[in-house]
Amino acid sequence: MEIERDRYLKELLDCRHDGLVKIITGLRRSGKSYLLFKIFKQQLLSEGIREDHIIEMAFDDFSNKEYRSPDKFYAYVKEKIIDSDMYYILLDEVQLLEDFVDVLNGFLHIDNADVYVTGSNAKFLSKDVITEFRGRGTQVHINPLSFREFMSVYKGERYQGLQDYIRYGGLPKVVLTEGNDRKAAMLKELISETYIRDIIQRNKIRNNDELNDLFNILASNIGALTNPTKLSNTFKSEKHVDLKSDSISRYIGYFKDFFLMEEATRYDIKGRKYIGTPHKYYFSDLGLRNSVLNFRQVEPTHLMGNVIYNELRLRGYTVDVGSVTQYIKGEDAKTQRRQLEVDFVCNRGFKRYYIQSALELPTEEKRQQEFNSLLHIDDNFKKIVVVGGMISTYQDDHGILILNIFDFLLNENSLEM
Repeated sequence: MEIERDRYLKELLDCRHDGLVKIITGLRRSGKSYLLFKIFKQQLLSEGIREDHIIEMAFDDFSNKEYRSPDKFYAYVKEKIIDSDMYYILLDEVQLLEDFVDVLNGFLHIDNADVYVTGSNAKFLSKDVITEFRGRGTQVHINPLSFREFMSVYKGERYQGLQDYIRYGGLPKVVLTEGNDRKAAMLKELISETYIRDIIQRNKIRNNDELNDLFNILASNIGALTNPTKLSNTFKSEKHVDLKSDSISRYIGYFKDFFLMEEATRYDIKGRKYIGTPHKYYFSDLGLRNSVLNFRQVEPTHLMGNVIYNELRLRGYTVDVGSVTQYIKGEDAKTQRRQLEVDFVCNRGFKRYYIQSALELPTEEKRQQEFNSLLHIDDNFKKIVVVGGMISTYQDDHGILILNIFDFLLNENSLEM
């Protein structure tokens, strides 16, 4: 069963023949190899590219072990290029190739070679790409499945589909696995035996318990404002462990480097400046987040916010947490200052959207609570409330778009409605 990954295929096609190495990064098991060797290769063949002009190598395949030698592999590729037509070099787990940066840069001097690679998170992260290639590489970052991609293979209706997506996430292999127990077991094994182990090995961490405890605490406080000092205090009060804030900052950096979570920064909308700490943390895959908590803490409001955040990020928006100041006169005629929060301030180019996430709007009081911060923003950028449940999408008297969660997730142009 083939999962639609049209967004990333388009990215690869858009940067063809640009004279750079195309580097596919992303969370382990998010589909990097499938994108390159299945979807992209099929596209090339459908355009009439001959199979002998597509040079493939999976360096983690034991049968290809001899080609991990840079001299041998470079000679192998050169032997394959026998005419002036374009050749496509597709390489998986390229970090296993010795001196791979030098080899890839060597390929850039072959005029009719176009190079595409994937790498393991253990040794091949975003910061590694930036450091190693220094302008000679184009990064294509792949995420776990969006809800739209998930529904392209889901056997059921969208309401139950969203519940399963929120609970078990969007890692392709997990999505295609039958049975909830098997999905849960796979996620638990991935988080302990792959992701956390990668972090420990790469960064030579000695105290594994502290790293695991921090990951669990962040998972429990998904979408909540926090900072390293507050987290350090939590370790003291709940774990009776003196874990310094700088160590916590470093560990959070590891989680971000390995694409397990992202950080949203507070932004003063009226003052047009970043506030700094505290931050909010959102998980790249909710199935992984839920698995470390044994699928117990399934808070619909917070998890829906995480789904919205991830969708905005994969659409290419930078996403901050908005802060709006409201001044209220008290009974003593003194003016009181109150900070209101906007869940997401989204920017891409000249576009900006202010978005609130609301599981439902059952009463007028709840409606006012969700709308209050948006009504105190005095610029003309679009204001949106994404709501779960069965409501229809409409625009209210204040010009705020009330957008059903399914309309938002399944229509890539939903913010323009």
